Amino acid sequence: MNRRDVFKAAALGVAAMSFAAPAISESIGGRSFDNKKTALIFIEFQNQWLDSASPLNGLMQDRALFSAAVENSARVLRKARERQANVVHAGLSLVADPDYLIFAGGKDKSGLRGAIPKAGTWRNPDQAAFPAPFSPQAGEFVVAGRSGASVITNSNLDPYLRNNRIEHIYLLGFALHVCVESTMRHAHDLGYDVTVVRDAAPAFTAEQQRHVLEHVIHHFGSSITSEELIGMM
Repeated sequence: MNRRDVFKAAALGVAAMSFAAPAISESIGGRSFDNKKTALIFIEFQNQWLDSASPLNGLMQDRALFSAAVENSARVLRKARERQANVVHAGLSLVADPDYLIFAGGKDKSGLRGAIPKAGTWRNPDQAAFPAPFSPQAGEFVVAGRSGASVITNSNLDPYLRNNRIEHIYLLGFALHVCVESTMRHAHDLGYDVTVVRDAAPAFTAEQQRHVLEHVIHHFGSSITSEELIGMM
C-alpha cells in the first residue's frame, strides 16, 4: 500500500464512524458562535513561519501585518481556551516526505510540489514544532496526514469535523493567499460555513491580502476581525 492509500484508508476509517454531513450554518457572515458546532483552525503556527531565522518568515514583507496577525491569533486562542471551544492545530511536516509528495513531488515539479523541495523547508522536526502559545494543549485536535496546500487534503480533519457535528469553521494562519485560501475553498465545497479571521491570516504583502479579502473570500465564505470574534465568544 502506498502513502496515498494509507492516507485514504485512515480517513475513511474515521469517517465511517459518522454518516452525518455538515449542515450549512444559519449564521450568514459568521456573526454568531455556537460552541458545539464551531471549530477554530489554526493553520501552520509553527517555527517554520514564526522563527525569525526561518526562510518562510522572511517571505512576510509587510512585517507590521505579520506581527499583528500573530498577536491577534494568540488573543483568539487564549479566548477560545477560556471558552473551551473546539481548537484545531493544522500544521505541516515533511520529515518523512522530503520530496513533497513522495508519489507526486520533486524539484522538477511546478507549484509548491517543486518549490518546497527546492527550498528544503518543513524537513526539520524543529521547523514543524508549535511554539508557545500555539503549542497544542490537552483536548485540542492536531491534524495528521495532511499532504496538500489545503489542510484537509488527505488528512483526518474532515472526519474529525463531521464526527463532532461541526458546521462552522474559522480559519487563522499562514498564508492567506496560499494555504488559508486553499483550505477555505476546499471546506466550502465540502459544505462547511467558513469564516476567515482577516487580521489573523496575513499574506506576504498588504496588497495580496487586500486582493483575497475583496475579490475571493465572498465566493467561498465570509471574514471577520479577531476583535469581533473574541466579542462573540
